[in-house]
Amino acid sequence: MNPRPSIAFAKFSATQTAANKKGTVFVLLADEGGLSDAAKACDPGKTLERAFPVVEFTGKFASTVEVLAPQGASLDRLVAIGAGKVSGLDDYGWLKLGGTIAASLRKATDVAVVLDLAGASPSGKDAASLAAGILLRSYSFDKYKTRKDKDDGKAEPKKPVKVTIHTADPAAAKKAFTDAEAVIDGVLLARDLVNEPANVLGPVEFAARAKELETLGVKVEILAEKEMKKLGMGSLLGVAQGSPRGARMAIMQWNGGKPKDSPIAFVGKGVTFDTGGNSIKPASGMEDMKGDMGGAAAVTGLMHALAARKAKANVVGIIGLVENAVDGHAQRPGDIVTSMSGQTIEVLNTDAEGRLVLADALWYCNDRFQPKFMVNLATLTGAVMVALGQHYAGLFSNNDELAEKLTAAGQATQERLWRMPLGAEYDKLIDSKNADMKNIGGRYGGAIIAAQFLLRFVKETPWAHLDIAGTAMGSPSNEINQSWGSGFGVRLLDRLVRDNYEQ
Repeated sequence: MNPRPSIAFAKFSATQTAANKKGTVFVLLADEGGLSDAAKACDPGKTLERAFPVVEFTGKFASTVEVLAPQGASLDRLVAIGAGKVSGLDDYGWLKLGGTIAASLRKATDVAVVLDLAGASPSGKDAASLAAGILLRSYSFDKYKTRKDKDDGKAEPKKPVKVTIHTADPAAAKKAFTDAEAVIDGVLLARDLVNEPANVLGPVEFAARAKELETLGVKVEILAEKEMKKLGMGSLLGVAQGSPRGARMAIMQWNGGKPKDSPIAFVGKGVTFDTGGNSIKPASGMEDMKGDMGGAAAVTGLMHALAARKAKANVVGIIGLVENAVDGHAQRPGDIVTSMSGQTIEVLNTDAEGRLVLADALWYCNDRFQPKFMVNLATLTGAVMVALGQHYAGLFSNNDELAEKLTAAGQATQERLWRMPLGAEYDKLIDSKNADMKNIGGRYGGAIIAAQFLLRFVKETPWAHLDIAGTAMGSPSNEINQSWGSGFGVRLLDRLVRDNYEQ
């Protein structure tokens, strides 16, 4: 992995010391009013101000101007980054600015960011969001790459970049960053899990990664096949029966609220690799199915974030972990399985397996914990990508209030959701003549039919299903993510909890 940048905060008075340090890169922010006085003091030769009109720099958001080896200074580089309109800088705007800064650093090892604007004085929270954006953009998954030095053949070491953010209130920034960093660590954990190859991360290994959350105070239980069979989880185990790698269910509990308060619950689909089973997928693109556990990764990352920042809420995270493999023992189209709920399912397509995993996970969660609500996340259907592309995840819910809160959290974090319909008309499409239901419907409305299937396993509990097939893996890169695995859902659900369910 690339070394993680180290983040520190300092007062503006420390910029003079940094300016005299050889090799330092200075990053200044400019809004539509140009550079602030604090920023101008870091460029006594007015190098940037002379460069602005030459390159027609107006402070437009995320635009950059760079000067190498500025005259009269020991700095390696001076970089100005446009902040746009000050009134438009919300939390996500600061994240994106941080990402833009990270993209400009390249091989720098010592960076000073002057966080001041001509039109405003950024707060400690703004500074923390900027720092969080730097960490998000700096992430890359390269643990399996080897680098050889041309001269001696030894592995080439990489030095972590040291970023010092100079701000009006470094103490407030440091305090806010402690909280923000906990969430970012959860996002990066989710990215790591999605990016890992399936030969390294199977159900057993994933469960072990979830177990590591105990170091943060999360209570973690792992159910193996024997326990799940005893509980009657025939729907989940049917998906796993073709793989020699077994199945697991991880139950994670964070008890940060009042002892007697009912928990809120998040459930994730964790298919660590999906061949499609006997309804095998085309070979082209099948390698991407290592990411078919993006829902479970998001739930695991969320539990990390909540525990690390000591969220004042009682939260349950449950992930069903299987591998959908092709084998002589694998489930066949036409098989009928009995779920934990007692309902029978005719499996007409073994590639519609995620809903089979979630059926038992949702029922178990509801039956054991009786939560205030359940939200499940799953890379469930390609159909949701046909409907929404890769910039929104599909939201299905039996509860308007929960759906509205999720949508608001999505807007705040820009992990956006678009509500899709449910209804009796769709429900009829999964009725089966041979069992209580079948796991597929007709050609149309595939994402809706999958959600309608899950609805049969939640009873009257408020519930939402997030189909993140287009956003959890291979989604378009942006200012804060250049990784194949995006970690989508961690910031969204942390915001949901933070804004609505903490005491």
